[in-house]
Amino acid sequence: MTAPITPSVADSPQRVHDALRYGRQALPAVSRTFAISVRVLPGMLGRAVLTAYLLCRIADTIEDDGTAAPERKQQLLDMLSRCLDDRAAADAFPAHVTDIHGDDAHVALLRHTDVVCVLLRSLPAASRDRVVHWVREMITGMKKFVGLYPAGIRIQTLDEYQEYCYYVAGTVGCMLTELWQLHASSVGREEFTALWTKCRQFGEALQTVNILKDIAYDATHENAIYIPEATLAAHGSSQATLLVESFRERNHEAVSAFVQLAWADLDDALTYLVYVPRRAVAIRAFCVLPLLFAYATLRELTRSTDMLRVGGKVKISRREVRALMCAGVVALVSNRALRALVARVKERPFTPLAPAAA
Repeated sequence: MTAPITPSVADSPQRVHDALRYGRQALPAVSRTFAISVRVLPGMLGRAVLTAYLLCRIADTIEDDGTAAPERKQQLLDMLSRCLDDRAAADAFPAHVTDIHGDDAHVALLRHTDVVCVLLRSLPAASRDRVVHWVREMITGMKKFVGLYPAGIRIQTLDEYQEYCYYVAGTVGCMLTELWQLHASSVGREEFTALWTKCRQFGEALQTVNILKDIAYDATHENAIYIPEATLAAHGSSQATLLVESFRERNHEAVSAFVQLAWADLDDALTYLVYVPRRAVAIRAFCVLPLLFAYATLRELTRSTDMLRVGGKVKISRREVRALMCAGVVALVSNRALRALVARVKERPFTPLAPAAA
């Protein structure tokens, strides 16, 4: 268990206030979708989820640096793990990461790890314990894969793909579910037990959709390929020819297997959402938007091969994003309405001129 923060070493109220303000300002720059969702979570639950997400992004920034040696990234991940319950280590950490590169917003967040750890220390002990546990689990997996693939991640098999998704996303689903139980009175033992059966799939479904839409970006910008070599080989291609025009059809056949996997995982994620008690409106609101966006994105991925060409992108329109934000909030109080909305989104773009089924 995480050691309690005693009053004699607790951060001042002003420092906590400043840290919370920083976290809320930093979040939209590293995840616009999540920034929308986290706003609906009240009080200390919102703070816990905000803190956890920022810590995950910090770990991800270290893992994704394409210039640092694997030994250096593993060293920094170990140091980050110590920051989670060592105030001195957290305060010193920014001075040790000046050699890490990446997206400007993510690097800026990395260099404010000490501030994020102020937020972590401000959480109730039980919440802090769960955040620390699952962020450490994620870090453990990242260290493993950085060591396995020092020249850049190259997933080899479906089993390895699923293990990677567990570490970077399944852990998030588990952590969120434990936080729901700690902070929402409507999530009792029975509700928690039901949610626990699908919590990994909730996190992993969103990760799989992100992997699919970012195939070209990850390969060219982060030197990472997550579509397994074995799957590509079975369709007459390879990771070396993943973005080669003449292999486009074969690569699309290989990727189609993961599209089907993503559909199944998203349907499990929808079941997870339905298991959230309807009285837990804020938690439902938090879950519904990324899920709807994922369904819409996967719909487009089934109709496109743009993710398999250099510079190619697959995304949904801003108009649909706005429409789904409104429709999702309206539907979240009814399981029947949620399922109808998802069924509609699977078929075609959702816009105000094409409303969901009643």
